[in-house]
Amino acid sequence: MSDKNININLKKVATKLEKRKTEISDVRTSSQQSRDVVELDQSKVGRLSRMDALQSQAMSLESERRRQVELNKIATTLTRLQNGNYGYCLRCDEEIQIKRLELDPTVTLCIDCATKTDDS
Repeated sequence: MSDKNININLKKVATKLEKRKTEISDVRTSSQQSRDVVELDQSKVGRLSRMDALQSQAMSLESERRRQVELNKIATTLTRLQNGNYGYCLRCDEEIQIKRLELDPTVTLCIDCATKTDDS
């Protein structure tokens, strides 16, 4: 790791991440019903309504998967903050630009390494 200090308010980053984590948890709770099993009883719902319900359920499940990915990124970032590794690239161990961290506090690669990953 570099001897340089990251010029970013780590407490502010942690607060922002904790707030986002709470927001995601609230959305997960409020959207639980849309992810529930779709009833396929033909006497209650028509075929097109069931198809719409299945499609809506699939979209809700995908949204939930994305929320879980974001929660995992937040947890990893909070751990890196606690360990003193926040703001350093996981590949080259150089500092990640502050503007990049401000845009996405969960980013783990500097722009050079992220670009190399995209090209591969």
